[in-house]
Amino acid sequence: MAAYIAVSALSHEGRVREHNEDSLTVGPWTLCATVTTNPQSLLFPLGPPCVVAVADGLGGHPGGEVASALVARRLAAAGPGLTDEESVRDALQTCNRAVFAAAADDPGLAAMGTTVAGLVLLPEQAISFNVGDSRVYRVADDGLHRVSVDDSPPLAPGRRTTSLVTQTLGGSLGLTFVEPHVRSAPLAVGDRYLVCSDGLTDPVPDEELSALLARPEEESERADGQAVFDLWKAAIEAGGPDNITLALVRIGG
Repeated sequence: MAAYIAVSALSHEGRVREHNEDSLTVGPWTLCATVTTNPQSLLFPLGPPCVVAVADGLGGHPGGEVASALVARRLAAAGPGLTDEESVRDALQTCNRAVFAAAADDPGLAAMGTTVAGLVLLPEQAISFNVGDSRVYRVADDGLHRVSVDDSPPLAPGRRTTSLVTQTLGGSLGLTFVEPHVRSAPLAVGDRYLVCSDGLTDPVPDEELSALLARPEEESERADGQAVFDLWKAAIEAGGPDNITLALVRIGG
């Protein structure tokens, strides 16, 4: 059987926020600032570049959902051309300029911005990327390995999380240059990744996420969907303080 990409994803406003400012990209498919009632599962052949990304609109700024949707849609459109680290960096710089340009055209969107984190999946390579504090993890037998880099200030003693970010796409009144975190790793059948907004990782510690993602006896889209539901439920039970968006990626074959 030919190798394939299985993605199970969910986006939800959580228990506190009035609406969802997160957006999601899976291949050519986007889910922008809306809510899914159940995990969505999609399959793609492992071959052409496939983007899986989460964009988290900045709370406390106007137009967070506009910024996240703009970035999600641009990454979906750019996906087929993302073949190496340089093209990914270029795409993120283009997204950054587009957010600032859209804000400049509408005074009501001044300083809107978004984080982004994701993967470009190629036949033998996974390119991870992020700007801000949304995350990408590799899910291994010995637990979660974070491959993204949080753009956050150092944590205060005794604190596990912070709502502060030091770098975003947009997010200020004047055009600001960004330095995306981009890295490549080999990709093979059986590999799994989690891409998510901080609405999952702030309330749920990595150890709990890892336990919920322990490799199932039988790998299938149904098992992936159950894992995504369980992760969402853990965030909700921990208070659901923010929008929750996540995508579980598995390479099958």
